[in-house]
Amino acid sequence: MFRNVAELVARAESKQVKIAEIMIQQEMGFSGLPREKIIEKMDTNLTVMEQAIERGLKGVQSVTGLTGGDAVLLQQYIQTGKALSGNLLLDAVSKAVATNEVNAAMGVICATPTAGSAGVVPGTLFAVKEKLHPTRLEMIEFLFTSAAFGFVVANNASISGAAGGCQAEVGAASGMAAAAIVELAGGTPTQAAEAMAITLKNMLGLVCDPVAGLVEVPCVKRNAMGASNALTAADMALAGITSRIPCDEVIDAMYRIGQSMPSALRETAEGGLAATPTGRRLEAEIFGSFK
Repeated sequence: MFRNVAELVARAESKQVKIAEIMIQQEMGFSGLPREKIIEKMDTNLTVMEQAIERGLKGVQSVTGLTGGDAVLLQQYIQTGKALSGNLLLDAVSKAVATNEVNAAMGVICATPTAGSAGVVPGTLFAVKEKLHPTRLEMIEFLFTSAAFGFVVANNASISGAAGGCQAEVGAASGMAAAAIVELAGGTPTQAAEAMAITLKNMLGLVCDPVAGLVEVPCVKRNAMGASNALTAADMALAGITSRIPCDEVIDAMYRIGQSMPSALRETAEGGLAATPTGRRLEAEIFGSFK
């Protein structure tokens, strides 16, 4: 079993296999299931992700009315040809938003690594799919690669907003996605780790401050920013840019930052955006309507 990113990369490079393969082998060892069953289970997750994106892009609305329809607006904007960020990046953003809007509308999603951060990995995967044209198996491997990095974060820091702030949720998801994008694009295990480090560095200190305690505001839009961060970091790593701080040290820094973060900024809805006048007003309106 690998315990950190350094061991994960070393194992992949020594065996001359993808990081995805290392994760598949580990899952086989943990579960006792054959490779075919492990692949089948991840294929099911991929199908759930695809269906969530499709549903979100048709337009959904949450019960509270706080979120919904933004994924559709982004797709319409892309079609105007006026987008400044580039179509692939905005497509990833829209698909990340679509996933989280489905989550907020009580739809079925795949937590990657959590429900609140579930948009980043599938959003980026189904966007780069249009450019890289991966096989179904390569898309499944994308999820195993992201899972490998998520495994390290979960075991050395946290993937819980309540424990470490949103850096532990959307931050982790963004790093997972960046690493997987690199591998899907033909990058090396080392480059995947660099992408993870670059991504996570830029999300350190991100607080978890859900308005009214709901996974809607600002969670949905943070997935959008997480997707764009992941794509940018992946391109930087593929260009040969490296992180001056090793990936495992970045993860450790995230853990220590989360530990020092006040509880008001760790999913309690007692600080940050949740504590703004508008945040409090929305909370009163939402829960007042359910009395």
